[in-house]
Formats: sequence, C-alpha cells, structure tokens
Amino acid sequence: MNPPAADEAPYIERGTPGFRRTNLAFVCAGFATFALLYCAQPLLPAFAEGFAVSPAASSLALSLPTAVMAVCMLLASAASEALGRKPVMLVSVLASALLTIAAAFAPGWESFLLLRALLGIALSGLPAVAMAYIAEELHPRSSGYAMGLYISGTAMGGMAGRVVSGLLLEVGGWRGSVACIGLLGLVSALVFWRSLPPSRHFHPRPLAWGGLAANFAAHLRDPGMRWLYALGFLFMGSFVTTYNYIGFRLLAPPFGLPHGVVALVFSVYLVGIGSSALVGGLSDRLGRRRVLWLTVLAMLAGLALTLAASLPLLVLGLVLLTFGFFGSHALASAWVGQRAGATKAQASSLYLFAYYMGASVMGASGGFAWAAAGWAGVAGLVGAALATALLISLRLTRLGGAG
Repeated sequence: MNPPAADEAPYIERGTPGFRRTNLAFVCAGFATFALLYCAQPLLPAFAEGFAVSPAASSLALSLPTAVMAVCMLLASAASEALGRKPVMLVSVLASALLTIAAAFAPGWESFLLLRALLGIALSGLPAVAMAYIAEELHPRSSGYAMGLYISGTAMGGMAGRVVSGLLLEVGGWRGSVACIGLLGLVSALVFWRSLPPSRHFHPRPLAWGGLAANFAAHLRDPGMRWLYALGFLFMGSFVTTYNYIGFRLLAPPFGLPHGVVALVFSVYLVGIGSSALVGGLSDRLGRRRVLWLTVLAMLAGLALTLAASLPLLVLGLVLLTFGFFGSHALASAWVGQRAGATKAQASSLYLFAYYMGASVMGASGGFAWAAAGWAGVAGLVGAALATALLISLRLTRLGGAG
C-alpha cells in the first residue's frame, strides 16, 4: 500500500506515541545544541590560563561560534526547504557533537577557535529548522506544548552545559570537560535520529534566494521591527557579557572561589525557565508595551547588585538579571512574530541574527572592558546597553500596529 500523500497524512497529536517520540527528539536536540555552545562559558578562565591568552581573547571561544551561527541561521531555514527538515537537523546535531569532541584535542588556540567556528556553522541548522518542523508536522492544538518542551530543552541544555562543564573542569581539566559534553551531544544526536518521525507534510522547494532577500528587506523597512531587533541584540549581548566575565570576578579577590563553586552559580539559569511563562502571562493581561520596560528595569537592578562585595547580593543580582532577561526575550520575540504577518520565519531569523550577534559583539567587547577596569568596566558596558534597551522599550509603548 502506498503511503498517504503529504496533504492527506495525519498530523502528530498530543497523547500519541508519535507525539512522545517527537518531544523526546526535540528535548534532546535542544539540550545538545545549547550545551555544546555554552559549555565554553565557565571555561573561559581555564582557556585564558591554558592557552596563555587574555580574557578578551578567551571570550572568542563563545563569541566566534555565536557570530558564525547568527549569519548561517539566515540561510539554514532556506536550505531545509530543498534538503528536508530532519536531514538538516540531524546533520546539525551530529556534526556539532563531533566537532566538540575534536575541539577537546585541539593542539593550539588557533585550531581550537577554528573548530568552534565550524561548530557555529553546524549548530545553525537546528534552531532555524525546528520551528518549521513543529509547525508542519504537529496538529495546531498540540504544537504550542511541543514548542514549550523544545524551549525547555534549550534552557536546560544552556544551564547543563555551563554547570557540568565547570564541575568537570576540576576533575579532568578543560579538555576532559569539553570531551564529556561532546559525548553527551553525541548520545543526544543518536536519540534524536531514532526518535524523530520523518516529515509527512514537507514539500521540497527549490532555493529562492531572491524572495528570501525581499522578505528580509520588507521587515527591515518596518521601524517597529528594527527597534525589536535592536532589543534582541542588547538583551542577549548584556546577558552573555555578564556571564562571560562573572567567572573571572568570582575567581578573583574578594571572593576567590574555586572553579567548582563558580560553576554552581550558573544554576541560577533555572530562574529563566519559569520567568518567561510568568512574564508572558502578565503580558496577556496588561499588554507587552506595559510589561517590557519593567523586565528591563529588573535586569538593570540585578546588574547593580553584582557590583556588591557580598556573595549573596551578587547571586541575587544574577537571579534578577536572569529573570529579567528571559522575560524580556520572550516578550520581544513574541512581539516580532505577531508583527511579522505572513513571513514569520524570515522575521524570526532576523531577530535571532541580531540576538546572537549581540552575544558575539558585546561578549568580545566585554574583555576589553574587563582589562581596562575589571568588573566595574564590564558593568558599565552592560549598564549602557541596558539603559539603551530601556529607552527603546519606553519608545515601543507608543508604537503603532500589532503588539
């Protein structure tokens, strides 16, 4: 018997074995993607020491792959239109894991950075395509829950990559730490391959770069979209810069904490898993315009507390900043989707491009601020970015159109 045509094939619905397999696949893929990317963050001081480079140079281990990923993400979704959703995502996760394992054996700083840059290319294939697969293959009444589980997987991966790699640092050094995270990614890739059902509603289309460029240009002509893209840059840039250099601050006087304890500080990332849902519910009642600037204020208040010489106050500051970041990002990204109209994929790609470029540009710049004035310099850079974000958020309260 011939399989049903794509238009006639049933959609995956909640409560079915296919739904459970799909969720398992995407939780594993989201976990792997963000663990492989962010495992470098708590290891930056170890890279600086092991390769004899400056803190600014060590930050390239995270800034370089995020910049490459930001650019390639604009193209990956279009490539999947011709090559298929599952093949692109599988190659993305598998290649990312293998590149991370290879990076653990890099003989020098240049070869290590080259492998991290290639990681950025490989990683771009998952975030850009996962949303398209979920929208195509899952029933509309089940897709929201599935997307939530995928995002939870990315949040858990981001936290686990930071915490686990930092804890393993004291056992096997940075090489053992990176290799273990790579192996976790490899296991996740195999589970993804075995679990994810093949596409049944996918229609291959030839690459149409001209139409893609026209859609990008249309979004960039919208002033509201440009403000929202700027917020993505500033939010992620501020968040990543803070976490890039907080490890250097905690290792130095007056704290002088060991690497393992510093790694546990990254567990405050868990705050973000609940904050986006809480802030999203609040915005449903009050509107994004009235809530967004408050989440930015929370980030500014948290940043101010990180200047304290008290460890409990500093950790509280990180909690506030993390809460505000996830809430702000959830509001801004949802606003982009609502304002985008029919071409939501391209609008989201541009937002993600700005988002990850913020991590790359500000994350690297923070190293020069650290060299010039220590944590006060980093806080000054992040504070200026968040003050700009606050002004933009207040400007958006008067924005016309959707949202």
